Amino acid sequence: MTSISIDNSPNFSGNSRSTLKKRTLLFRYLAEINLIFGFWYLQWRITHSINFDALWLSIPLLLAEIYSYFGGLMFVIGLWRPLVRQIKSLDQMTPPLPQADWPSVDVFITCYNEPPEIVEQTAQAALAIDYPVNKLRVYVLDDGNSAAMRTMTEQLCIADLQLPLLQQEANKIYAERSYLIERLQQLENLTSNTQAAEQWLQESEQVDNWEDKTVGSIVRSLRQLILWLPPTHQSIAERLKTEKQALETAIAQKELELVELARFRYIARPKLAGVPHHAKAGNLNYAIFSGDTSGEFILTLDADHIPKPQFLKRVLPYFYTYNLFTGKYEENRIAFVQTPQDFYNIPTGDPFGHRASLFYGPLQQGKDGMNAAFYTGTNAILRREALINVGLQYFADDFAKDEKRLDEFHLVGGVSSNSITEDMNTAMRLHGAGWKSAYHNELLAEGLAPDDLSSTLKQRLRWAQGTIQVLLRENPFMKPGLTFWQRLQYFKTMYSYFSGFATLIFISCPIIYFFTELVPVKSYGADFALHFFPAFVINRLTFLAATWGIPASEVWRSEQYAIALFPLLIQAVWSVFTGQKINFQVTPKQRQAGIYLRLVWPQLLVFTLTILGIFWSIFRFATGHLNNPGVHLLNSVWAIYNLLLLWAIIRASFWQPAKE
Repeated sequence: MTSISIDNSPNFSGNSRSTLKKRTLLFRYLAEINLIFGFWYLQWRITHSINFDALWLSIPLLLAEIYSYFGGLMFVIGLWRPLVRQIKSLDQMTPPLPQADWPSVDVFITCYNEPPEIVEQTAQAALAIDYPVNKLRVYVLDDGNSAAMRTMTEQLCIADLQLPLLQQEANKIYAERSYLIERLQQLENLTSNTQAAEQWLQESEQVDNWEDKTVGSIVRSLRQLILWLPPTHQSIAERLKTEKQALETAIAQKELELVELARFRYIARPKLAGVPHHAKAGNLNYAIFSGDTSGEFILTLDADHIPKPQFLKRVLPYFYTYNLFTGKYEENRIAFVQTPQDFYNIPTGDPFGHRASLFYGPLQQGKDGMNAAFYTGTNAILRREALINVGLQYFADDFAKDEKRLDEFHLVGGVSSNSITEDMNTAMRLHGAGWKSAYHNELLAEGLAPDDLSSTLKQRLRWAQGTIQVLLRENPFMKPGLTFWQRLQYFKTMYSYFSGFATLIFISCPIIYFFTELVPVKSYGADFALHFFPAFVINRLTFLAATWGIPASEVWRSEQYAIALFPLLIQAVWSVFTGQKINFQVTPKQRQAGIYLRLVWPQLLVFTLTILGIFWSIFRFATGHLNNPGVHLLNSVWAIYNLLLLWAIIRASFWQPAKE
């Protein structure tokens, strides 16, 4: 993961700074030229190059190119204003924010059927976050209600309570409690004589023949002073009673604080039969709304994502703005701050394409520049108030349409259950309600990536299906509250999941030509070269500028999977549009050993046909029966490029980790 690690040195004024990503102007210049040349090429394709003798092939290719052009247009707009944010840590803000005013934070570790040892590792790291112990709570949200997970939680909770820092805090609270108990005992000792003392003071006030007038004045002043001390009372007995109640309340509070020192807890929600449970969204919502949690902010972590100690101090400052007029820090309208995802178990070469520096770099920074950063489900801090407000509003709207939703009231919490990609939909709802977001490009947690093709494809299919679900159920162009640029950012992501159809057309054209010599373009001569190659070259240069700083091998792997996953993307679109039942599938955290060639049979078929087509052209050339060898050469280059793209996923289907 290529991420910006921001030091805490005060090399800028204020507590935060936002600047445009380096080389943004270069990207803009190239992007404008790219769009002009692309439009010029499309105009030529539409008006001069359609092969009317093979419209069944020519029209689909043209539509695929038009689809790609508009995808490129939205890609450019999405990267037009990429923000690089810098921020000072919570304990280095100027002026300083007193530690007593730091917010309480709940860490939610969501799990379902993961091994307890994986969750334990994440929990230990969460408990080790550098933050006041009395303001941090860590919760395991076990949707599998596992006895082994519960046992692990109890054991780790006991071990955590024995830490020196917790013991020190417990001793402090216990000393304060002991002092209050001593005060209460002293007060009770005074109570027995209170009535007689009160009567004597009242009688003394009425005596006018004090031999020493000064003594009488002192007695009257003494009683008035006792009764004037806040809160005011009619008698000393009432005053002592109030003091006693206040001390008892304070003692109870200290006892509660001692109990609250158990900062590692377990939540397993009840799952009633016949009631929707909404998978991960329901798990989070139950903890937020019904799980006895109360932190002002919530850090969500997947079961395997291990946070770094500085996570909270590096991210929480985004939620505060200093008011010069009041001289105080005030909470702003930021609902969530997303940080990058990366993994600590990716093999050499990243065979499954898990590195996502393009998304967790330029793309998220571009979204952030338009207040449209995506929440991606883990490694993010969310404001509880924003989630509750939005959750209640959407529940009220749903209840107005269907009163049966009342059975799901305990699942209200703001995390959308309208799609199996609850994270992106939640971000869109928060943005639609007027809340803001930020993207902090610093790696603060690392997790486990699927290290087999089966698990990887399940994860990618869930992302694709969920995103298309959101498009159909909460189309961003129809959603009130979003700005135009936010609508475009969300739609761009949804639009990209339809690329499987265009890819199928692109990789089929060379194969069709090899065996039939049918061409979708009327001419592959100088006119074609004049329009195609300049557009192609400037397109590659624009992409190079957009991905500057990301390793070339990672960019290439991303390109390979963007093309090679075309059957999965088509499957996702088909399953959603045909109304098939789609369930949330948890990504396995342990390797599912095996050879998965059966999962890539479409890619294998295309790969095989492409190779056969190339060899068929070579054979015909060798025997002197090849027409238009230049066109065959051009299609062969195109076909070889397709083979290189497809090979990544074919190789991944039989990849095995190196033996130790």
